[in-house]
Amino acid sequence: MPARRRTDPAAGRAAVAQWLTGGTDRRGTTTAVRFTLEELAAVAPGNAVEVRVPPAGAVQAVAGPRHTRGTPPNVVETDAETWLALVTGRLAWPDAVAAGRVHASGERADLSAWLPLQAARTR
Repeated sequence: MPARRRTDPAAGRAAVAQWLTGGTDRRGTTTAVRFTLEELAAVAPGNAVEVRVPPAGAVQAVAGPRHTRGTPPNVVETDAETWLALVTGRLAWPDAVAAGRVHASGERADLSAWLPLQAARTR
């Protein structure tokens, strides 16, 4: 079952484009983050990894064992600016992890196979 969409794709792409130009406010950044989290869930469906970008949102993605209680064994957490830089290709996954800008735990928590997201790439 595909991820449930809450963000209109046109509004999400517009928010990402605005973020790329540096002309977005907190609301626009939140829309961009939520849209890209939904995109990740669409291209990497599953429930094995919880991706958190507080306070903007969180999503479960990546195929594998489903987690239902307590802290998930596979968690990725980062801030909005880092997340948007990753999904747009402005920052590489290994560089973000090495710099401590992404906290990834668990054997399935490496998202480099899905990032950057096609829908959010810089043009």
